[in-house]
Amino acid sequence: MTALAMTTMIVPDYDEAVAFFTQALDFDVIEDTPLCNGKRWLVVGGRAGARLLLAQPSTDDQRDAIGRQAADRVGWFLESTDFDTDHARMTAAGVQFLEPPRREGYGTVAVFKDPFGNRWDLIEHKRAA
Repeated sequence: MTALAMTTMIVPDYDEAVAFFTQALDFDVIEDTPLCNGKRWLVVGGRAGARLLLAQPSTDDQRDAIGRQAADRVGWFLESTDFDTDHARMTAAGVQFLEPPRREGYGTVAVFKDPFGNRWDLIEHKRAA
């Protein structure tokens, strides 16, 4: 194995999720293949790194997990090479930040929520001196 390539995120609606990830986070749709029973193999991702397989729930347990897939902790980390520009663009796109940006020993970070309730970090790691 060489890397974690993809993880699943349960979302209530495919099209709403695609709109958020492509418009607010500037992700690309990597693949969108129709499957049986209205399901789709729907993969989104940034320019590099892991990808998300967006999946609609098919059971009550899955429906209950929407927005709590990391038990109200930050479950996803969106790396930036220009924090201030990305933060401003995301804020203008309506992303809900839960705190102002803060400077930590490892870099600049701010927690935000996706429209489904999951918590994310927008983070720019400090460059090595």
